[in-house]
Amino acid sequence: MQTLQTQLLQVEGIRKSFTKRSSSTRKEERIEVLGGVSFQLKSGSFTSIIGPSGCGKTTLLRIIDGLIPADSGEVMFNGEPVTSPPSKMGFVFQGFGLLPWRTVQKNVEFGLELRGVEERERADIAHKFIQIVGLSGFENHYVHEISGGMQQRVGLARALTIDPDVLLMDEPFASVDMQTREILQRQLLQIVKGAVQKTTLFVTHNIDEAIYLSDEIVLLSTRPGLVREVIEVNLPGERWKYDPRTDPEYARLRHYCWSFLEKEIMDKGVFGSDIA
Repeated sequence: MQTLQTQLLQVEGIRKSFTKRSSSTRKEERIEVLGGVSFQLKSGSFTSIIGPSGCGKTTLLRIIDGLIPADSGEVMFNGEPVTSPPSKMGFVFQGFGLLPWRTVQKNVEFGLELRGVEERERADIAHKFIQIVGLSGFENHYVHEISGGMQQRVGLARALTIDPDVLLMDEPFASVDMQTREILQRQLLQIVKGAVQKTTLFVTHNIDEAIYLSDEIVLLSTRPGLVREVIEVNLPGERWKYDPRTDPEYARLRHYCWSFLEKEIMDKGVFGSDIA
């Protein structure tokens, strides 16, 4: 019998296809993106999804959040089927998704405002999470006045204000430089494994990022995406306090994940796709 710990989020047999018009024949063709994805998310875990480009990682995350429907299969969250965005899921997008006419403070308050939270209360909650993500002093700055890394932290703070049971993150650090990315990775772990402790599902193309952040990694196949394996990351916790890349287990995991991706790409001849 499964424990309650394994039942926070269950993804069962998710299939999804899209219709695309051929540029040469102008005929519509059906493209299967997800071919029956199943896995479970453990409460308190940090889980990453990696796979070749075009295998449906972003599509899967949007289905899990109820933003788009699956063709078949089911997502269960806290024992209930997901048919629309659940109030206890937070989503951090790759493109930041901030409102340029609002200040940092007002952007962080936005989700609470939509939920009808009273002005003073939402200001206090937003201020708390602005502090947690390290943006104190920038409350009254507009989006164009802060860096990309800071903008992503605004997006994270906004997602955390609703106190989500699950935090979904779609390649949130893809748009920043490498140095900023490593700093944001460390800060993210300090937050979701320390300050506020959130169950997190994280999509990335970056193997090193997945290993550094994760308790487990879901390996998706080339399109149509299927779960080939869920691997445990057996590295010590509190990884923001040391460099896990010096651990032999880190090197083993990196080789294992890269061998999987290389085989998937080379065997099927897929070198990129416009289907996420």
